[in-house]
Amino acid sequence: MYLRRLIRLRHTLTFRLTLWYAVIFTISSCVAFLFFYMLINSVIMERTDQDLLDQAGKFSKLLKTNGIDAVKRVAIVESQAAGEKKIFFRILSQNGQTFFSSNISYWEDIGVSTEAVKALIQGSRNIFDTMVINERKFEVRILYSVLGPGMIIQLGQSMESHKRFMEAFERIFIITMTFLIMLAALVGWFMSRRALSGLEEVTGTARKISDGDLEKRVPVNQTGDEIDQLATTFNQMLDRIQALVSGIKEMSDNIAHDLKSPITRIRGIAEVTLTEDHSLEGYARMASSTIEECDRILDIINTMLFISKTEAGVGQIQPEKVDMSKVLQDACELFQPMAEDSGVTVNCSIQDGNPVYADMRMMQRMTANLLDNAIRYSSFGGRVNLSIHTDRESRVVISVNDTGIGISEKDLPHIFERFYRCDPSRSQAGTGLGLSLARAIAVAHHGDISVTSEQGKGSTFTVTIPACRDSRTISD
Repeated sequence: MYLRRLIRLRHTLTFRLTLWYAVIFTISSCVAFLFFYMLINSVIMERTDQDLLDQAGKFSKLLKTNGIDAVKRVAIVESQAAGEKKIFFRILSQNGQTFFSSNISYWEDIGVSTEAVKALIQGSRNIFDTMVINERKFEVRILYSVLGPGMIIQLGQSMESHKRFMEAFERIFIITMTFLIMLAALVGWFMSRRALSGLEEVTGTARKISDGDLEKRVPVNQTGDEIDQLATTFNQMLDRIQALVSGIKEMSDNIAHDLKSPITRIRGIAEVTLTEDHSLEGYARMASSTIEECDRILDIINTMLFISKTEAGVGQIQPEKVDMSKVLQDACELFQPMAEDSGVTVNCSIQDGNPVYADMRMMQRMTANLLDNAIRYSSFGGRVNLSIHTDRESRVVISVNDTGIGISEKDLPHIFERFYRCDPSRSQAGTGLGLSLARAIAVAHHGDISVTSEQGKGSTFTVTIPACRDSRTISD
């Protein structure tokens, strides 16, 4: 079980972020260590060389003022004071022969470099060399310098203190880096867990939603960071999904309700005909009623398909220059008999010259739906006012106002939904798709429909569509 958890942990984003953080920190620290190591080594080496040069300069001045004997005495004293295993002196002739040296029993493995002597004879002032003596762990820094006319001094200094200092630096660095890498891993783990905690909440919410709980939402901390933006977007997506699911359920219920009646009537007519009326006329009536009910069902299905295609932008829209004033005038004439039968007066306040780029057939259907809806839900003696004009924003505005039953506040936000029918309209014939179709047509033409209503006093539907311009097309 524990091994499985470790294996799963290796594949988590938290583990990878922690690993990357620790690796980057380790590499950066090693680069910094290498830089400081080289810098410290260079500084110590320069200081050692400067000490050797100072010694050589002191002996050179001493030779000029007090002679070679004074140089020998001072060399012996300083060699003994510093430690014969720390430093040594040799005074050489131009041919490289030694005519004086300090106690070099410890340094007898170090000879004289003929190349350095030749370089000094040829004009070089100082020659530095670093030597490694067999079976000794510390290096030796050596200086060849001109002491005086015909004399060369060889000074050697052990690099033991330098080596020990660098070894101590390396040990301290290794111990410190081990601690810091562990600390960096812990800090990286903590930061990764904290940064990704929002993702865990999103994942947990998604799991609960997959179990059927569509009410769950991801907590938003209001920090404005990327995780908060993800949570906000995820919640908006969930709201949209929940609305779609609710809409699908409601639409399914409405479809079942609206299709149940014609199917029940078809079955009832068929059952009555088969059990009671076996005449040819009875079968003819049954066939006629069945065709009528089937046409009603097909009309519902075709309207639903038309709305879906229009909203998805895949409907067959054939744009052309349409005079909306003429479309509204024709609609008024078409619905005048229906209005007279219902005792409703239709007033048309139509201005000429309101062209749009649109599909003529769709504009006629949208106008017919709105006008039919206004007349149907107006009481006897009521009025329907139809007007059109072009506003300052170059939009054609169509207004359909009625003095009918109106729409309640709770129903107003839902009237453009498919199959939605307000309670008073349940007694009227219809499918609840007319307003949905009208809005889909308006939106497909880059417009919209809005409604204002007061229950018992009537409603006003306002359609806005971009006015026709010479360079405008419906696909703009």
